[in-house]
Amino acid sequence: MVTKLLGKKIGVTRYFLDEGRSVAATIVKAGPCMVIQKKTSENEGYEAIQVGFEVQKEGRVKKPLRGHFKKAGERCFRHLREIKVDRADEFEMGQEIKADIFSIGEKVSVRGKSKGRGFTGVIKRWGFSGGKDTHGCTSHRVPGSIGSSADPSRVLPGKKLPGRMGYQETTVKNLEILDVRPEMDVIALKGAVPGSRNGIIEIIKIQ
Repeated sequence: MVTKLLGKKIGVTRYFLDEGRSVAATIVKAGPCMVIQKKTSENEGYEAIQVGFEVQKEGRVKKPLRGHFKKAGERCFRHLREIKVDRADEFEMGQEIKADIFSIGEKVSVRGKSKGRGFTGVIKRWGFSGGKDTHGCTSHRVPGSIGSSADPSRVLPGKKLPGRMGYQETTVKNLEILDVRPEMDVIALKGAVPGSRNGIIEIIKIQ
């Protein structure tokens, strides 16, 4: 059984439930993913399949990877991921895995890269309160003291300081599937998922 599928975040909308209440929903293009390689216990020591998502032009793929794709078919893919399975022999090379592996009401976890915010200060990055907004204050958005001068005479590791914010692997758990459209390779998830529009995400079934 396949427990994970690659997808792309399309956007956020609202979804009307049967009782008339509207909830925030994220529309996700789930698959189709094609089986590129089978990994077995005899060869690799574990059971898994490698899948490709999003067709890529052959000219934009390097020659060694192009030969890897040729073993499964004529198409090249932009993204590759491994999915652990019970038995890799149950799958065929070139087989497509689509959104119909999910069902309405099922709970899934979604993993992806969060939105990048660039270089930010301590107020935006860590929620510091900052200085007073009164006349004469010269420390409105500065972090303040970051250590002692005499002992230990250094900044301790882990100190919250300005820096790059976001664009990290983030997982949102227990999202409910509101709708599944296998003919369009689209599913609707209740709530928000990490990343920006067109960002690549992993949809993982909760065991």
